[in-house]
Amino acid sequence: MSELKVGKKYRVVKKIGAGSFGDIYLGINDSTKEEVAMKLESTKSKHPQLIYEAKLYRILQGAVGVPYIRWYGVETFPQGSFNVLVMDLLGESLEDLFNRCGRRFSLKTVLMIADQVLLRLEYIHSKSFIHRDIKPDNFLIGRGRRSNIIYVIDFGLAKRYRDPKTHVHIMYRENKHLTGTPRYASINNHLGIEQSRRDDLESLGYVFMYFLRGSLPWQGLRANTKKQKYQKIMEKKMATPVDLLCKGFPDEFRIYFEYCRALRFADKPDYSYLRRLFKDLALRNEIEYDGNFDWRASESAPAARSSRTAAAGAAAAAGGTGTGTGTGRAAAPAGAPGAAGASGYAEGAY
Repeated sequence: MSELKVGKKYRVVKKIGAGSFGDIYLGINDSTKEEVAMKLESTKSKHPQLIYEAKLYRILQGAVGVPYIRWYGVETFPQGSFNVLVMDLLGESLEDLFNRCGRRFSLKTVLMIADQVLLRLEYIHSKSFIHRDIKPDNFLIGRGRRSNIIYVIDFGLAKRYRDPKTHVHIMYRENKHLTGTPRYASINNHLGIEQSRRDDLESLGYVFMYFLRGSLPWQGLRANTKKQKYQKIMEKKMATPVDLLCKGFPDEFRIYFEYCRALRFADKPDYSYLRRLFKDLALRNEIEYDGNFDWRASESAPAARSSRTAAAGAAAAAGGTGTGTGTGRAAAPAGAPGAAGASGYAEGAY
């Protein structure tokens, strides 16, 4: 693929990720020399997903923290015809950064993350979608002057929860399969209840506690089958009171969970209230949202850092592997059948 052109101005440089959904390449704009991410999917794919992904990203375009789509179309190479999505090349995921920081984030870093990701969810929800796979792997930092911005990626499991014109909410349903990553799934998701906005927020709460505690009580449970594993995770999650989950940490995190779990199926969350809850906590602790995240202190270390694409976190999540040195893995392509399944149920997600 190297040296091939996409959209007349983007040159394919090298492969940086792979998965059952397709391949991800590092590209460069020949005019501006700017690096980009390219997601390629064969037009012969039995279940092509890039059209859906491109449409969804276009719906979300224009907001801070949403990867920018540069180009989408079909290109014919000697290897065959491919659907191609060109978008922002992003930095590391919050999971990568968490590992780099010794698997523990300070209260300050968690509060700064919370402020941004609550805004991202509010925006996605305002566009009539719910994400349904909130986890650290699906939030990436930007590069260069955008390195303090947290981006949301991987809309492979995203779903409309209301009609975008009439705002009529989807119907409440039960007996649904668990969708997303079990470790961060809401209790209602485990119980087979149709997801809505409240579930994205509850999942986010588990991400906050994962960062503060270093792990969650339902990690590392053993079972013979996937179904038994999910059942054990659900039972442990339901048996862990919020007070115990948040023990040793500011009361605002308990309040956050109680608020999310009190929401009814079609309720619109008060995102401003939740951000203010954490902002007031920051003020009381004299914490300033200055962008000095914990990983800034480790950036002087000579470790090679991976770049991931906004087409990105899924190369790993969807069973792919990063193949580029120094550029590492790419980010999750939304809507890919391989991406959605693995993103939800990969062994590492427990």
